[in-house]
Amino acid sequence: MPEQITQSREETTIASPAPEQTFRRTFTSGPTVNEGSPQKEYQTKKAIFRTYQVVWYALGIVEVLLTFRILLKLLGANAQSGFTSFIYGISNPFALPFSGILATTKSADMVIEWSTLIAMAVYAIIAYGIVALFQLVKPTNQEEVEQSVDNQ
Repeated sequence: MPEQITQSREETTIASPAPEQTFRRTFTSGPTVNEGSPQKEYQTKKAIFRTYQVVWYALGIVEVLLTFRILLKLLGANAQSGFTSFIYGISNPFALPFSGILATTKSADMVIEWSTLIAMAVYAIIAYGIVALFQLVKPTNQEEVEQSVDNQ
C-alpha cells in the first residue's frame, strides 16, 4: 500500500512576562503525496531512459546516412559504385519526403541537395520532440520537482 505523507503547520507560542522565556514551536511536513513503489518507479524511469537511447541512436543512424548522401553527391561520386549505390538506396526513403522543397544546386559533377539538409533538421527536431514528450510522462518525486522549479 502506498505511503501517505501529510502536510500540516502548527505554531505554538508560549509567552511569559520575561522576554527570554518566550518559546515558539513550529511543526511542518510535506504535502499529501502518494509514494509509489520505488522499484516500480525505477523500472519506469529505466524504460523511459532506454527509449531516449533508442530515439537518439535511430536519429544518429539516419543523420549519418543522410550526411554520407550529401557528401557523396557533393563530391560527385559514381552512382554505379557499390557503396554509393547502397548509401543512395538506403537513405532515399529518408530524403524522398523532402525532395523538391528546394532546388538542387548542380555544378559539373557536384550536386547539393538542399532538401536533404532540411530532412536532417526535421528529423532532429522530431527526435527532440519525442524525447521531450517522454519527459512529460516520466514519474517524478518531490525532490525532483522542487529542484526543477528552483532551477527555472
